[in-house]
Amino acid sequence: MKTLPIGISTFAEIITDDHVYIDKTPHIKTLLDNGKYYFLSRPRRFGKSLLVDTLHQLFAGNETLFRGLHIHPHWDWTVQSPVVSISFAEGNLSGNAELERRIRHILRVNYERLGIDYDNFDDITSCFSDLIRYAKQKYGQNVVVLVDEYDKPILDNITNPTVAAEMRDGLRNLYSVIKGQDANIRFAFLTGVSKFSKVSLFSGLNNLSDITLDARYSALCGYTQTELEHHFSEHLEGVDMALMKRWYNGYNWLGEHVYNPFDVLLFIDGGKEFLPYWFETATPSFLIDILQKRPFHLPDLEAVHMDHRALGDFDVDRIHLETLLFQTGYLTIKEKRTPFVGSLPEYVLSYPNNEVRYSLMSYLLNICAR
Repeated sequence: MKTLPIGISTFAEIITDDHVYIDKTPHIKTLLDNGKYYFLSRPRRFGKSLLVDTLHQLFAGNETLFRGLHIHPHWDWTVQSPVVSISFAEGNLSGNAELERRIRHILRVNYERLGIDYDNFDDITSCFSDLIRYAKQKYGQNVVVLVDEYDKPILDNITNPTVAAEMRDGLRNLYSVIKGQDANIRFAFLTGVSKFSKVSLFSGLNNLSDITLDARYSALCGYTQTELEHHFSEHLEGVDMALMKRWYNGYNWLGEHVYNPFDVLLFIDGGKEFLPYWFETATPSFLIDILQKRPFHLPDLEAVHMDHRALGDFDVDRIHLETLLFQTGYLTIKEKRTPFVGSLPEYVLSYPNNEVRYSLMSYLLNICAR
């Protein structure tokens, strides 16, 4: 029986240590066959970091890790691309000065990993731009840019609009390099929790394809019912699968429903007790702060109606509670409607499953009782 990859987001470790791995490379192949610049929004603890690391190892040409996986016979392993990897997953940043120090550190680590000498880290934009150009010159291949938790510095300060705006502007300055270096970039992939408007954060990067609500990639992160039953069959012996489905399945982005991987792994590891594993460990502090300050009507969350714009209309000075609950995973799409031919779609949102319904309702009732 394969071991559970609890807390592991490193693709090589999962493969070499014989942990359970759900092959997402069919989706990755579709992604690579159809575009160059992508953005994906998914809630916390949904496997985004593992996805980004898988892309890193694929473009780096680490062929042995992909043997037996769907993409192996379809990939040119003779081509190895330099990869620039940026992640804001670690720690909390509370000001623009801290953000700039973190970005300089991240860029310095990339220079060292790619074996490129560089000593001018004062101008972040030039430093990032030079990194891409020099990496292409050294390796003779266009560069892959991977950004994990692209929005975390903003979300960590979302209840302080002034600081959040500083973070947004600083990150916009960084991400603008991607557009300017188009001729030197092979592929770019950015992922995070929230979907900030392109105007506010990705100014100029107008060719970034948002696949958050693309049905082809609904199961790019998370476990489908078929994947769960196939890969975890031994681990789930004796489990009431219908009850497990009601408790932990139900997340949907207009395609196939999925389970949160974190829930599945901790449910198995925790003695198969139906407990709110994800809710108790992944609820962000900024959401708690907003829920405590904003008025809401609890029954309305059973059937929230939103139009296409509102579902992705989010910025530091324009926070809609329902939009935030959707992007952070506490609401999911239950139905898509088109009121009339040619109109923008509308959506009906609700709790994805029992875990979120019972946990969030209990939490909100406790707030109301204070």
